[in-house]
Amino acid sequence: MHLSALNVYPVKSLRAVAVDAVEVDALGPVGDRRFLVVDPQGMFLTQRTLPAMARVSAAVSGEALFLRTDGLPDLRVRREPDPAAPLVTVSVWKSENLQAEDCGAPAGDWLSRALGTPCRLVRAGSAFCRPVLKPDAAPGDVTGFGDSCPFLVVSEASLADLNDRLQREGHAALPMDRFRANLVVAGCGPHAEDTWKRFRIGDVVFRSAGPCARCVVTTTDQATGDRGVEPLRTLATYRRDPAKHSNVNFGHNLVNESKAGRLRVGDPVVLLE
Repeated sequence: MHLSALNVYPVKSLRAVAVDAVEVDALGPVGDRRFLVVDPQGMFLTQRTLPAMARVSAAVSGEALFLRTDGLPDLRVRREPDPAAPLVTVSVWKSENLQAEDCGAPAGDWLSRALGTPCRLVRAGSAFCRPVLKPDAAPGDVTGFGDSCPFLVVSEASLADLNDRLQREGHAALPMDRFRANLVVAGCGPHAEDTWKRFRIGDVVFRSAGPCARCVVTTTDQATGDRGVEPLRTLATYRRDPAKHSNVNFGHNLVNESKAGRLRVGDPVVLLE
């Protein structure tokens, strides 16, 4: 088994960036979901309610974050934390009262125009601390602005199995980007990732944090923002969580036990238990 693809998401719910290698710190992949779009009350915004977010690309270069969408000039935002930035209180699911840095009015105005709703862009800085709230979390496990965990893994075989089922029913095969995984693994069977309790990729050790329950974002075309019904309808026929029947699972959440390290496409995946 090996790591066949790596993705980071500089701004939660905006487009992915495929990379060949990434550094890992306590929050997860460096450059992954360190920025967040919030409404005027500080509540996080995602493609669940704003599928237009799929049409905004985010890229990191040197000291800057660049946002791009059709019809607007590119936006440049400071990438690193800014001690002088005002702090705002934001929420992501059950993680409330998080302290984040406001990236300023120009960034908020740009995103408000791009998404058609009032919003702000915030950044994780020195005051930001968000513990992982999963039952299997350990003291010191923290994460950025992702839904719940620092990493998400999906195997190529899991997607191939799903696409076989979709195509048998006359539907188009779907790309991996629908599932917004950080880690894509090749060389295992479908959903083998569900069984990995601890494993190592490169010099980074991971621990299972439970299956990933899927939502409407998987039905959203990551290039256009158009929304359909698949793959949730098909996944519901064979991937319902036996412990919580309302959940439809695909892929697996992970915590990085190693709080520093480096991942590279091609690194072997070694099971530890």
